[in-house]
Amino acid sequence: MSGKEFKNKILLITGGTGSFGNAVLRRFLDTEISEIRIFSRDEKKQDDMRQFYKNPKIKYFIGDVRNRHSIDNSMQGVDYVFHAAALKQVPSCEFFPAEAVRTNVLGCENVLDSAMQYKVKKVIVLSTDKAVYPINAMGMSKALSEKLMVAKSRSLNGSGMTFCGTRYGNVMASRGSVIPLFVNQIKNKKPITITDPNMTRFMMTIEDSVELVLFAFQHGDNGDIFVQKSPASTIADLAQAIKELYNSNDKVKIIGTRHGEKLYETLVNREEMVKAIDEGNYYRIPADTRDLNYNKFFTEGESKVASIEEYTSHNTQRLNVEETKQLLLRLRFIREDVLKEKLEPIYEP
Repeated sequence: MSGKEFKNKILLITGGTGSFGNAVLRRFLDTEISEIRIFSRDEKKQDDMRQFYKNPKIKYFIGDVRNRHSIDNSMQGVDYVFHAAALKQVPSCEFFPAEAVRTNVLGCENVLDSAMQYKVKKVIVLSTDKAVYPINAMGMSKALSEKLMVAKSRSLNGSGMTFCGTRYGNVMASRGSVIPLFVNQIKNKKPITITDPNMTRFMMTIEDSVELVLFAFQHGDNGDIFVQKSPASTIADLAQAIKELYNSNDKVKIIGTRHGEKLYETLVNREEMVKAIDEGNYYRIPADTRDLNYNKFFTEGESKVASIEEYTSHNTQRLNVEETKQLLLRLRFIREDVLKEKLEPIYEP
């Protein structure tokens, strides 16, 4: 993507001090975009970013998606919104589910309502594989945020506005990811703690997540949800790959699954796969555009749902240890550690 669509435009990133926000910044700072607004409640991280980037294109807005007034202050004049603000840690959301609802559901509604009020051209809502067949509070709250996006998108046809979403799996080395944990345990000569060696997780880099959002930005229609086809690894193979890269002989300790964790993750469920459109490296899941007058939509014939398989981290491309090592070497901090590369400094939250 050349960034031409962003020429002289204003982009707002909610939760912009996180890994995704910084990856988007690095992608667009040298384009003709006129302004990138970073909206978050973390003044320390905003100040760290301000000191690091020293770029007049970046404007910082202190606020919370739970507070509609603070969102409105940052939304005026905005052309595009990437909504990344969320509570993302599964165990903490299990203990404080009401907080997950306030941020992930009501906060998302505030962002969408504000965007509608100020006639924002495009809003991309970031979601997670945990929103599919959710068993934990984080996934349930993100599933509701997806439903909010789809529901509000139904009223936008002909308005010149587009609300769509993305759904992705584990972003390697993002905040809370297990990869930095394993590396730190190795560096500190501690046992590597594995929840379940047979657990599988999708593997994608932060750059992949930016590409997914940009694909949705370019191709999304109202209510669409986009999924990237990603490989997966077992936690055991991931740990072994990291051990081999760091020449570690540290023991592995099985600690059992944490609150709300799944054995595998699902990116597209059976019902969605029936209507999903294959876009090459991505699936597009279009919204159900029927209204509540169901009688006019009844058709004869047997449902295809039973014969369709959902898209999960168990049935996607499975990486072996060597393939996992090659994917891990795409991570900046591992290349610096293992390959001793001297890379230009970047801001990492």
